[in-house]
Amino acid sequence: MTTTPAPTAAKSDTPPPRSVLRDTAFLRLWAGATASGLATWALPFVLGLAVLHRDLGASGLGLVLAARTAGFLAAVAVGGVLADRHSRRAVVLWSALAAAVAAPLLAAGLGRSLVLMTVAAALAGAGQGACRPAFQALTAETVDPERRQQANAAMTLAVRSSTLAGPALTALLAAFLDIWTLLLGIGLLWLVAALVPGKSAAAAVDPAAEPAPRAGFRVEFLEGIREARRHPWFLAGLAALVAVIALGYSATSVALPLISRDRYDTQWVLAAAMTAYTVGALGGALVIARWRPRSQGWAAFAGLAAYGVAPLSLMLPVHPVVVVAAYAIAGIGIELFNVPWFTATQREVAPDKLARVSSLDFLVSYGLAPVGLALIAPAIDAFGVTAVLAVCAAACFLVPAAAALTPTARHFARTAPATRD
Repeated sequence: MTTTPAPTAAKSDTPPPRSVLRDTAFLRLWAGATASGLATWALPFVLGLAVLHRDLGASGLGLVLAARTAGFLAAVAVGGVLADRHSRRAVVLWSALAAAVAAPLLAAGLGRSLVLMTVAAALAGAGQGACRPAFQALTAETVDPERRQQANAAMTLAVRSSTLAGPALTALLAAFLDIWTLLLGIGLLWLVAALVPGKSAAAAVDPAAEPAPRAGFRVEFLEGIREARRHPWFLAGLAALVAVIALGYSATSVALPLISRDRYDTQWVLAAAMTAYTVGALGGALVIARWRPRSQGWAAFAGLAAYGVAPLSLMLPVHPVVVVAAYAIAGIGIELFNVPWFTATQREVAPDKLARVSSLDFLVSYGLAPVGLALIAPAIDAFGVTAVLAVCAAACFLVPAAAALTPTARHFARTAPATRD
């Protein structure tokens, strides 16, 4: 009697939620994340247009972008604590509203006050930084565990599409609108990010847990670090990310424009390689939305190590098509890592510490990229581009391979999932 209803209940439950794209709550969250991604990628492009129109100097642009990065790094850790302490939806709302307010302030300071623009850029970065761990934790609240890999793939598709669509759409609109109006448009995108996502089903649990945490930001952030240390695969993944982002990604960011100019005597290689990377990442997200490898951790680390083909292709005097293909492979690989990585974090980390652990991920990813970029150029001057690219390619291959040997790394889990295919 118990066995007969159970299969029918499972069958009637499974078909409707089979695709996460039919879930209204997730679609609203996805729309908000997409709007925030478009706003994030459009802002540097709009500020670059302001330099072309002589409303902002080159040094002023550097200062404003640095202030935005500083605001992001300062807020991402605080945002992780807030998102674990309070409603994740509320953190998304207020942080996105802060970024929305920053847009008209940037417009007001344009050509008038560099100080106002710098403060506004820091506020925009803070809003963006506080959003990221909250969006990550909100995805886990909104989507059931069986569909989270598909949901994370959809989220990363939104991010990668924004890298293409944000600057392209801005360039199109710039033909008809002035810089001031474009900045206000970025503010409207942040309003969409603030207001469109709905409350998750799990949000009702948060108020009950709210009176408990009174320990203060530092103590709660350290709790997040302790939670991260409980998962050896997570620490190994962070180490591999440091190698690939701070060395591999930074080296190729500096070397690709130089090699495109000096070896191939054209900017086409630079544009084609970067486009191929983004298109490859979109393809990788589509693949991993459905693919469930038996050893998902090993498969993910192999994908991350694939970034090494990008610096390797720049070392050798190959046809430019090989460089473009290498960047496409690197893009595919990075999402074969990202999506299972986010999904495993949502599954394995204690739910009340998820945003704090996610903030560590973003802090390492975004925080070390500028450090790598600052060090790579002097290293190229001192040792030559080929030597630096060789070291960075080796790091991209070897560090993820070493990380894959860490206990629990094979499945991104403390125990091997028995029911997974």
